[in-house]
Amino acid sequence: MSDIFREVDEDIRQEKYRRLWDRLGPWVIAAAVLIVVGTGGYRGWLYWQENQSQQAGDAFFEAVRLSESGDVAQAEQMFAELSDATGGYPALAKLRAATDMVREERTTEALAEFDALSRDSSVDSTLRDIASLRAAYVAVDSEDYAGVADRVEGLTGEDGPFRAAAREILAVAAWKAGDVDTARSWIAALEDDPATPTGVARRVGILSQVIDAAFGAADDSDGAAQ
Repeated sequence: MSDIFREVDEDIRQEKYRRLWDRLGPWVIAAAVLIVVGTGGYRGWLYWQENQSQQAGDAFFEAVRLSESGDVAQAEQMFAELSDATGGYPALAKLRAATDMVREERTTEALAEFDALSRDSSVDSTLRDIASLRAAYVAVDSEDYAGVADRVEGLTGEDGPFRAAAREILAVAAWKAGDVDTARSWIAALEDDPATPTGVARRVGILSQVIDAAFGAADDSDGAAQ
């Protein structure tokens, strides 16, 4: 008798499963298909991205090669064609193209490119900081101290990775503007920072000697008179 009850229970369970499958089976199949298609599509997209990035990298380094060999016009065209490339190559291309403009003494164009890149929030922050520094190096020959400071004073913080370069260019800009006290304060900040690179320390040391030679005697005589 117990066998009969087990068979009945089994038939009931199978009937429930069949009805459940009839109701939900198509959705289960659809979900499985979507998972397979989605996974394949994602992997295909990753492959496409990798392929596009590789092509952009090859084009960038070819443009750099052309620039180094003196074919700046062709290099500039190739850099411009990377404006829609994937990854960070559009920003790198703009940065390098602006650098070539400086070499060709197209400083107004270069400064505009560097400034635009430094303010582009879609660009990696490190590249924006580099663009700010490059703009400041160009501006130091054509703008006042405030113009240089607007670009790089924000990079001079104690934890800033580019603080040494920013402080150096500010010291030079202040000296060129005749603001000896400000120049000396930036030099002191560099001298007091143990992380200041040797090359930077050597250059600002020379600048400090130049300032002392030009203004030190006057400062000493004022002190003696008092």
